[in-house]
Amino acid sequence: MQTSDTFSGLVCTETGDEYDADATGASDADAPLDPTYDLDAVEWDAETLAERPFDTMWRYRELLPFAEPVTANEGATPLVAADALGEEAGVGSFLIKDEGRNPTGTFLDRGFSLAVTAAREADAEVVAHASPGNGAQSAASYAGLVDARSYGFVPSRTPFPNKAMVNVHGGQMKVVGGRYPDALSALHEQLKSDWHTLQEFDNPYRHDGAKTIAYEVAERLDWSVPDWVVVPVSTGELAYGVHKGFSDLVELGLVESVPKLVAAQSVGCSPVTTAWEAESDAHEAWNHPDTIVGELEIPDPAGGLLALRAVRESGGAAVAVSDDDALESAVTAAQTAGVEVGPAGGVALAGAWELADEFDEDDTVVVVNTESGTKNADILRSHLMGQGV
Repeated sequence: MQTSDTFSGLVCTETGDEYDADATGASDADAPLDPTYDLDAVEWDAETLAERPFDTMWRYRELLPFAEPVTANEGATPLVAADALGEEAGVGSFLIKDEGRNPTGTFLDRGFSLAVTAAREADAEVVAHASPGNGAQSAASYAGLVDARSYGFVPSRTPFPNKAMVNVHGGQMKVVGGRYPDALSALHEQLKSDWHTLQEFDNPYRHDGAKTIAYEVAERLDWSVPDWVVVPVSTGELAYGVHKGFSDLVELGLVESVPKLVAAQSVGCSPVTTAWEAESDAHEAWNHPDTIVGELEIPDPAGGLLALRAVRESGGAAVAVSDDDALESAVTAAQTAGVEVGPAGGVALAGAWELADEFDEDDTVVVVNTESGTKNADILRSHLMGQGV
């Protein structure tokens, strides 16, 4: 496997035991694997990075695992000032990191760039995973770049734009009755040929793409960090990845501290938030998930423990919000900040307003919008129609 010079290999997130770069699945301790790097060999400073074009996440190539990536120019998404939302939240600066500007309209593009590169390095001809929708579209896009056959198992409630674009990108879409766990089960029951996993945390590279969001936020803030970063939580890969990214910057001496991380979920499926409120070290699977925010309807997130750990280490918090508040927040962002926020991003915005009493008036708050609002335009429009608009 052709890796970058600074990549050290994979380690178990529980024991620290080392694994080969081509390993997949859980460690012997039944924990996710995590890419590690020789940070002493990373010669970054603000001046050095300023000389590079702010065009893709690969401008931070020394802290990414592969020397020759599969890329569609993901990353380098805008950090949008939302002054009206900041006034409502009572903070000095309120910013939206708009991941809807990625190639397929989701932050997941960052991770699938890495995951599909790993599959190519393993000479995989077939890649597959289960997804609520956005991941299937993203994976099909990146698999097409290396002429790999891609299978995306999705629940029947997956939005039509996701289903359509899986096929447009040349992927094979398998629609499964039920919800996300049913799609995940069908993947392992129905796909019999040899295939390389793109599943979050089974493929140990997806969450490493998410950390570049932290790098971009800090650089855009002139190498300072916000006081709070609010992310929607589904699989846990975003929360863990963003916290890892800020922690890297602390170790490199580019910033002094990590921001407080807020994990936001829907009340209809909030295993991480429930564990946080119970002061538990681990989440329990959600028995009856029921939220209109399909991307966050993950009842037993593979990275739930890591997300909880990230929240605690950062001194942050976890919140759960109603679907109505999430959709209203997404609509408000579109109308006042010009950002087409998806329902998952709306959960993060509603989570920020849920915690507004915790913010100081001079705080900087960054909310990560994980998907383009156009993927669920019908849901957002239905919300308005329900208000008589």
